[in-house]
Amino acid sequence: MSAAGRGPLAPGWALRERLLAGEPTVGTFIGLGSVTAAEVCASVGLDWLLVDLEHGGGDEDQVGAIAAAAGAYGAATLVRVETPDRLRIGRVLDAGSAGVMLPRISSAAEAEATLRHRLYPPQGDRGVASYNRAARWGSDLAALDAANDRAIGIVQIETARGLADVDAIAALPGADVLFVGPQDLSYALDVPRQYESPRFQQALDEVLAACSAHGKVAGILTNDRAGADAYLARGFGFIAIGSDATLLAAAMRGAIPERIEAAR
Repeated sequence: MSAAGRGPLAPGWALRERLLAGEPTVGTFIGLGSVTAAEVCASVGLDWLLVDLEHGGGDEDQVGAIAAAAGAYGAATLVRVETPDRLRIGRVLDAGSAGVMLPRISSAAEAEATLRHRLYPPQGDRGVASYNRAARWGSDLAALDAANDRAIGIVQIETARGLADVDAIAALPGADVLFVGPQDLSYALDVPRQYESPRFQQALDEVLAACSAHGKVAGILTNDRAGADAYLARGFGFIAIGSDATLLAAAMRGAIPERIEAAR
């Protein structure tokens, strides 16, 4: 077996194919800044972990360690970059990320320009280097040739302008997943945290319709299994269940004895 067929990066290499084949996947956000917490999440059988550098407590230095730890359990690592700059995107891909999530995209033109940063020339403008985890520290130069077909692009739909341009965004090559940020989008639509409101529900339908029309995957964040089941049934195929922080907090709340909880 070649080096490209084994090791911690292999799950990431296969993830884009699985997504575009219509296979539903599930993961969680990693925001605690802890490689060990990420490994614990990967150990339960998640398809992917999404390291949150926009809101989380970690930084780029941890992406490689998380990719290695998660890959040992068959989970791919994705990264929500803090800013959609070329260098930020290139660095997390070099570190072993299978793809990037782009926050607060407001138009197809912005999405198209930013998605180019994940690709090597001539399709994009990612800097080429081989002394990194993505190329197995120079021992797998073939990974450079396959990288443009493997790098996942996740565009967040969380602004009113982004929603208005959602069909054009979904039509873009490389916009593999259109991911709804529920809190941001609800605020943008002036229905903050009112997820059952007709306006918010209509927005979800618009995202689903755009993805269906262009063969892309609709993604969304939910809190628990019940929410994940409901969104899967509705047509979402990229489901994030909470984060390492929120799931830990929920588990601890559920573990407090009723007698002590009632006395508080």
